[in-house]
Amino acid sequence: MIGGDAAGMSAASQARRLRGPHELEIVAFERGSFTSFSACGIPYWVSGDVPDRDRLIARTAEEHRARDIDLRLRTEVTEIDTDRRRVRARDVESGAESWTSYDKLVIATGARPIRPELPGMDAPGVHGVQTLDDGQALLDTLRVTRGRRAVVVGAGYIGVEMAEAMIKRGYEVTVVNRGKEPMATLDPDMGRLVRRAMEGMGITMVNDAEVTGLPTGDDGRVRAVATESAEYPADVVVLGIGVRPETALARAAGLPLGDSGGLLTDRSMRVRGHEDIWAGGDCVEVLDLVSGQQRHIPLGTHANKHGQIIGANAGGGYATFPGVVGTAVSKVCDLEIARTGLREKDARRAGLRFESVTIESTSRAGYYPDASPMTVKMLAELRTGRLLGVQIVGREGAGKRVDIAAVALTAGMTVDGMTALDLGYAPPFSPVWDPVLVAARKASAKIGGTG
Repeated sequence: MIGGDAAGMSAASQARRLRGPHELEIVAFERGSFTSFSACGIPYWVSGDVPDRDRLIARTAEEHRARDIDLRLRTEVTEIDTDRRRVRARDVESGAESWTSYDKLVIATGARPIRPELPGMDAPGVHGVQTLDDGQALLDTLRVTRGRRAVVVGAGYIGVEMAEAMIKRGYEVTVVNRGKEPMATLDPDMGRLVRRAMEGMGITMVNDAEVTGLPTGDDGRVRAVATESAEYPADVVVLGIGVRPETALARAAGLPLGDSGGLLTDRSMRVRGHEDIWAGGDCVEVLDLVSGQQRHIPLGTHANKHGQIIGANAGGGYATFPGVVGTAVSKVCDLEIARTGLREKDARRAGLRFESVTIESTSRAGYYPDASPMTVKMLAELRTGRLLGVQIVGREGAGKRVDIAAVALTAGMTVDGMTALDLGYAPPFSPVWDPVLVAARKASAKIGGTG
């Protein structure tokens, strides 16, 4: 196994369940200090919602080793030799290198954060948040930094979650975003709702701005984030620009990569054209069940499922991964943000003709205490009425409603068919017509259905 986080160690654990240590030797290389941890939880650890780092670790190195998995931390694989079926690994501390042969290879190298080559990008006070080591480094900086000004670069999932974390830490927060609105995983009209809510929380939003550098002070520490038109003072800078598949090893070994740079696999997560090499997690592209195209969607939910599939196949069983619909949910303070399926530009890129509708509703019956507003946007294919995508922005009770749409997308339902879904209703939980079904009725009517 190359990579000791979600996909790699899920694969190792599943393979071990199927095959004992005398039947299958498992060696896992991890260049970091931790294994099987939740990177998604790092913003909540930084914010203080999760009080202890170790709560983010699902299974320690010692627990893996107790199951006869030879886990080697702080060991980086530097080369894959597919002809001789071996990998070269380097001890990060000593620099010592050695070759290890394999019968079956699993590549789970994850994704690497985008870190533009700009002046000051490596200055003290500038932090990414990809690993637990990154999170610890940021917390160490916050403990010694006297100023209370934080600039977050990027407004995707990590960007908005880190903006919330810094607000909870008592910082004045500015978010610098190259897009016209935050959350590029949403259509701009829905991203606008997120921006307005963030501004209402006291976060300064700077959109449509390209970062040109990070000026430093006389002590060498970062002091600002510069764009083409302004500088934004910063005592600490958090990078949330996004990630790319970590596939340099695979590329050098001549393994097949897709348009986004992710490894290409078949339904069993076997690398195409290579009988005994599998890959999973954030380093692969997956089938989008809605568009029928390959996409890079780096999410921990997918990585763990990939690992289960790979482990079953590498352990002598058989399993397949059908694909995804691209469901994701996040929040910034009390605003919940969710999406599944295609955005408008995704549908156009796939050559699909569609209609979109947007509705306003509430999380509970309007007369029930604490009913909160919710906006639902839905895309449906013309002529067929097939559901193509849903986006939801709202307060408590909004985000997880996207799961209704995720199931409908996976099942290939039409918006007209969705209107008959028998969802749970009581005033404390929903209006008599759930907001997702209200959107489905409106979409069905717009494309000529019975809704």
